Amino acid sequence: MKLTKQLDQQEIQGLSVPIFGYELIRDSLLTDVLGKEAESILYWAGKSLARKFPCQSFEELVSFFEEAGWGTLALSKEAKREKTFEISGPFIERRFSVQSEPFFSLESGFLAEQISSHEQTEAESIVDIQKRAKKVMLTVKWE
Repeated sequence: MKLTKQLDQQEIQGLSVPIFGYELIRDSLLTDVLGKEAESILYWAGKSLARKFPCQSFEELVSFFEEAGWGTLALSKEAKREKTFEISGPFIERRFSVQSEPFFSLESGFLAEQISSHEQTEAESIVDIQKRAKKVMLTVKWE
């Protein structure tokens, strides 16, 4: 289910949220409220979001990431029990430029749960933050 299915397409086209407002909530308020447990809580929150917004195909997953403001998702490597994804683009570059230590556990948990659902087994995701390249690699593994 895509986020845009909840609202009429014409309503959505005219709406936008300033990136600063999004950053205030996600990167400042949530981390203050959640404290030192923010990364792990957001990982599990990502898994919960994935159950509420299941993506039936890779194309839906890519679209979800774009619509959520999480960046451009691409599959960069695939093995028998492992997939590595890259998240990049202007949203990611901005997070690297305004934060000294950005984390991507929300996206990581979301992706782990989506793959878990597709593969019908438990899956976990590992984040590899590449500051110099301003991109994030998420490796999802399952048994």
